Amino acid sequence: QVQLEESGGGLVQAGGSLRLSCTASGRTFTTYKMGWFRQAPGKERELVARITWTGDHKNYADSVKGRFTISINSAQDTVYLQLNSLMPEDTAVYYCNSVLYGGDEYWGQGTQVTVSS
Repeated sequence: QVQLEESGGGLVQAGGSLRLSCTASGRTFTTYKMGWFRQAPGKERELVARITWTGDHKNYADSVKGRFTISINSAQDTVYLQLNSLMPEDTAVYYCNSVLYGGDEYWGQGTQVTVSS
């Protein structure tokens, strides 16, 4: 089992920045990759960014490339998402995700990001 605890969401004006954090606990030693997804009202959950546990591979949704940065501190079992140049369309609940070797997948409870225009 893996537990994920997110923090860092909030209300920000367009053009502003936020930093999300997600700390994993439990069976983290078998983690393959971690990432952030988001879900806006009335829309499906979508991938925002993902990173391997070693930090050597990252991928981003086209809509956030150049604005968001994912990073990981494996020693502290924590993944970060730096959100810059935020736009109202970035408003969503952001979920932390962990995938283990073997395929088990876990989700955090979500943190709300609201961007006002």
